[in-house]
Amino acid sequence: MGEPSGIGTEITLDAWSRLRDSSCSFFLLSDPAHVAALAQATSPSVPVTIIARPDQAKAAFAQALPVLPIALSAKVRMGHPDRRNAQAVIDAIRQGVAFCTAGQASAVVTNPIQKSVLYEDGFPFPGHTEFLAHLAGGTYDAVMMLACAELRVVPVSIHESLASAVGGLRADAIVRTAQATAAALARDFGIARPRIAIAGLNPHAGEGGSMGREDIDIIAPAIAALKASGMDASGPFPADTLFTPRARQTYDAAICMYHDQALIPIKTLDVDGGVNVTLGLPFVRTSPDHGTALDIAGKGTADAGSLISAIRMAAMIAAHRQMHKGIAT
Repeated sequence: MGEPSGIGTEITLDAWSRLRDSSCSFFLLSDPAHVAALAQATSPSVPVTIIARPDQAKAAFAQALPVLPIALSAKVRMGHPDRRNAQAVIDAIRQGVAFCTAGQASAVVTNPIQKSVLYEDGFPFPGHTEFLAHLAGGTYDAVMMLACAELRVVPVSIHESLASAVGGLRADAIVRTAQATAAALARDFGIARPRIAIAGLNPHAGEGGSMGREDIDIIAPAIAALKASGMDASGPFPADTLFTPRARQTYDAAICMYHDQALIPIKTLDVDGGVNVTLGLPFVRTSPDHGTALDIAGKGTADAGSLISAIRMAAMIAAHRQMHKGIAT
């Protein structure tokens, strides 16, 4: 469900309208009363039906949006998050993952959460990515990739301050991130030999050390290690030219040193179609590449494009994994 007072529910209603005749059938984990009320207000042409088990969703999907109940504790005021509903948001994520690990669903697609509200309720994780790694057993290197038709980017550090990201940059973290990315591109996207570009940290990738030595002392050794392992890795490249149209043709994914270095270019290119994909997990997870948009929630104006892309990408990755599993066995 994501944050119930945000745009997640209404874009899910719109996604059903636009995907009902496709093969991307899905169900929503949320409070049926809330979903029905919002449908009446923003999407009166969208019928809602309650299901008790995931296997009932496919048969119901062509006629109505299937909702598997997760009860909210407080009445929703659109645009006004309530910490009393935080546990339901967390439970929906947990239940979605449980269905995937039990083989009852192919993927989990998460609507945007309001992290500040979850923190108020004691949520101990910085965000979705870290929570999903915990649900997977805590032994997986979960990596956040943002993807659209023109670009795939993966930040080495995610939800931390820029000072912490730079101060904590390590070669082994770059290597692990690149390895997880390459493995996922092969398994989940069908790219047999992924080309991985590594961004520099400093302006001009350090300009030979005159603008900082991190590119020489940390990033270059990581790239050397990746090449020695047989990976098609290159860099470090100045970030100000790495995302130009010509440069994007030379790699399948770019490894970036911190959050905004990765997210600014992809959101500039395709803010409505970008997808957040968690790599390195035993289940498939995607998400829209935007927030809860509390300022427009409940007005029926939210764009469902990114969610639709996330649903389609989840289906594509699940199909690739199934095919990859068949080849392996």
